[in-house]
Amino acid sequence: MKIPRLLLLVGLCLCLLLWIKPLEAQENQTTSGAGNINATIPNQTVPGAGNADAISIAQKSPLVQSAQNFLVQQTQQIQDANLRKVTRDAINNPKTCIVHRAGLSDSQKQNILQQLLDAGLVDPTDDSTFPGGLIAGVFPPVNNDGSACPQLPQPFYSAPGSGNNSHHAYPGGLSVHEAFNNLSSLSFANNYRQIYGQTGKDGLPIIKPFNYRSSDIYLSDDLISAAPIWHDWAKPIVFQWYADGTEFRELNFGGNGRTDLYGASGDSRTGGHHIIGLAETMKRGLSPEFVITQASAHSAPTLGNEYKVVNWLRTAAILAQIDPVAQGYLFVDSQNRLRLPPVRKLGSIDLTAATSGQTNLLAEYALHNLSDADFVLTIPAITIDQVLLSTIAPQFGYDPKDTSTYVNRFRNPVLSYLSAERLMIIYGNNGIDGVVAEVNKLSKRKII
Repeated sequence: MKIPRLLLLVGLCLCLLLWIKPLEAQENQTTSGAGNINATIPNQTVPGAGNADAISIAQKSPLVQSAQNFLVQQTQQIQDANLRKVTRDAINNPKTCIVHRAGLSDSQKQNILQQLLDAGLVDPTDDSTFPGGLIAGVFPPVNNDGSACPQLPQPFYSAPGSGNNSHHAYPGGLSVHEAFNNLSSLSFANNYRQIYGQTGKDGLPIIKPFNYRSSDIYLSDDLISAAPIWHDWAKPIVFQWYADGTEFRELNFGGNGRTDLYGASGDSRTGGHHIIGLAETMKRGLSPEFVITQASAHSAPTLGNEYKVVNWLRTAAILAQIDPVAQGYLFVDSQNRLRLPPVRKLGSIDLTAATSGQTNLLAEYALHNLSDADFVLTIPAITIDQVLLSTIAPQFGYDPKDTSTYVNRFRNPVLSYLSAERLMIIYGNNGIDGVVAEVNKLSKRKII
C-alpha cells in the first residue's frame, strides 16, 4: 500500500515532536534523561509499574527468547568452572541474588553515597535533578531490597538494551544486544588470531585466514565471551519500565565530570549500569583480568583513557565495599596514583614508570571495547524506526499521541518481535512499503 507523501510528511513532523531528542555521540555517554517522553518523571524509588508488561512482551517474542537461549548456551562454553556458574546464574536464574546489595540498610546506602561524594565519583548537582535523588540512581529499586538475597526487578530477558531513544530500547533488547556483542567479541578475537597469531614452516609470522584454531598467541575466550554478558548485566535494574512503556532514567556516575583525571580536567562519568555490574562481579570475587576486561566496555584504557577505567573500578569497589588494591583490581604506582595492575606477565617490567608512561594492557581489554561499539548503527536504527512506526501506526489502529497505548501495544511489541535494526535495513532497501509489510506479519498474527 502506498502512503501519500503529505501523510508521510505529517507523520514525520509529529514523530519529531513526540520522540526525537538530542543524542550523545557515544553509548556510554548518554544523558540521564535522554529520550524520556514523560513531562513529569515519576520518582524512581520503587520497581517499575510497567515491568510486568515488558516481561509479557519479551516472553512471547521468538527473537528475544532465541537470543536469551543463545546466551545461556554460550555460558556453557566458558572453561573456568566458577565463571561459568556465576554467569549462567546471573542471566538465567530468576531468583539470582544481587550480592553487592545483600543486607544493605538505608543508612549503609547513605554512607556509601557519601563515600562516593567524598571521592569525587558522583556529581552532587544530580541530587536535585535525578528522580529520587542520587540515592535512587546509585541504588535503583530491586525486589526484596535490604534482605540477604535482593533480586532483579525483572528478568534479564525483558530489559531493554539502553535508555529511551537509544540502542535496543525495547523489551528484550538487552538479550538481542548481548547476543550480537558476544559474537562480535569472539569474532574480533579470531580475527586477531588469524592475522597476528599464525606462523609458517620457518616459524615466522604469516597471515593464514580461517585458521584461527591453530593460533600460537593466547587470547582468553572466557574473558572474550563472558565480559559482554556481564557488562550489561545491571540493565534490568537500571532500565525498568514505567506504566506507559517508557523507561527509567539512568544516573551517570563514576566521576564528577570536572576533575576526574587525577584531579585535572577530565570526565569519567558513564552509565550507572556499567558501574553496578562491576560492583557485582567484584563482590562475587571474579578475577582482576576478567573484571578489568568487563570495565573496558565503555572505554579501552588506551590513548589517555586509563583514568576512566580506573575511576569506574574505584566506584564499583566502593559500591561493593571492598578494597580494590588488596583484591588486585588496582595498584598504586611509583607516583602514588591508582593504576591498572600488572596481571599475567605484565609485571615483567614496570610499564607504568614515569620514564615509559605506559598502561598495563591486555589485548582482551581493547577487544571487548570494540565489541560494544555497535551503537553507531543501533542508536540511529531506533531513532529512524520511531519516525517510521509513528507514521504507519494509524494504519494498524494506533494513535502515537495516545502515548501509553501506542508504546505498550504497538511500538514496543513491533520492535521486540522484529528489531529496530531489521526494520531500518528493510526500509533502506524497500522503503516504507517494506516496513508496512513486515509489521503486517504481526498484525496478521494478532500480536499488535
